Amino acid sequence: MRGGVVLRMYRLKFIWAIVAAFMMSAFFHAAYAQEPQGEDIDVSEVIFEHIGDSYEWHITSWGDKSIAIHLPVIVRSRSTGWHVFSSKHLEHGAEYEGFHIDPESGKVVDSAGVKPFDISITKNVLSLMMSSLLLLVVVLLTARWYKKHDGENEAPRGIAAFVEPIVMLVHDIARENIGEEDYRRFSPYLCMAFFFIILNNFLGIIPIFPGGANLTGNIAITLVLALCTFFTVNIFGTKHYYKDIFNPDVPVFLKPIMPVIEVFSALMKPLSLTVRLFANMLAGHIMILSIVCVIFIMAKYGAVIFGSVTLVSVLLGVFLDALECLVAFIQAYVFTMLSAIYIGIARQKAE
Repeated sequence: MRGGVVLRMYRLKFIWAIVAAFMMSAFFHAAYAQEPQGEDIDVSEVIFEHIGDSYEWHITSWGDKSIAIHLPVIVRSRSTGWHVFSSKHLEHGAEYEGFHIDPESGKVVDSAGVKPFDISITKNVLSLMMSSLLLLVVVLLTARWYKKHDGENEAPRGIAAFVEPIVMLVHDIARENIGEEDYRRFSPYLCMAFFFIILNNFLGIIPIFPGGANLTGNIAITLVLALCTFFTVNIFGTKHYYKDIFNPDVPVFLKPIMPVIEVFSALMKPLSLTVRLFANMLAGHIMILSIVCVIFIMAKYGAVIFGSVTLVSVLLGVFLDALECLVAFIQAYVFTMLSAIYIGIARQKAE
């Protein structure tokens, strides 16, 4: 009974969240269409500007004025040491303290074109900090609710009603793929991975600050997540797991070949996790941005064509946003599922 109530509450809130996302998408797609007509647009520049990392967080443009958050640049030059300054000093190709932004790579370089040691707070870094803080707040608020209420006999409310079904989902994934003996040991990691991925996936879909950063569409982020799974699998692997890799029960003539294949397979697992999440989220962002750019391209062909294309683009944009919401959930689910499967394989014992 309690599980049914929780599930219904979760479904209702999820539906309202999707409706709100659609309304927001339609509003901002329509807002994009109000830009001045007749201006040429470099589609590739617009797309790569939005999906790439940068030293400032562009929020919007108001007339000729650009509203952005200028982030701190923190670099160390071999000759002049550490430099800390605002990225506002590097706007429009300007040079400051001997540094400027290379137009090709988008990275800070010195006057000789050499990249310094760079630990700047970029757009993706700030997004990572904010999403991690938000995830921490969600977890602490959920824990606070369970601390003050009887979780066994009382249906969760508020943020706990949203978190519990997801935790139960990940809990079941871990139990089915890792086994009754070990699944509780690895459930916290799988919950962390699921929540982190789905939170950043949805934040990337939201077009306004603090959303809009392409964090899970950055291969460095997905690689780190995949390496977490890789090290978890190989650090906690059993003797039987390593025996199957280096001394498998196969015919003698296959024994020199199988370890090479098994090691290669183990190395491909984090690569597949990295590319799958990265490619799917990146492709979704590119599709949505491409549809928005169609409005700008058609602006110079008259009011009739412009209005018709704007309507179609908004509707198609809403559909793609809905599809992107589905993909955001599926990718978090698939990453968690595969991680659980890989851990389960590594935890198998000899029969």
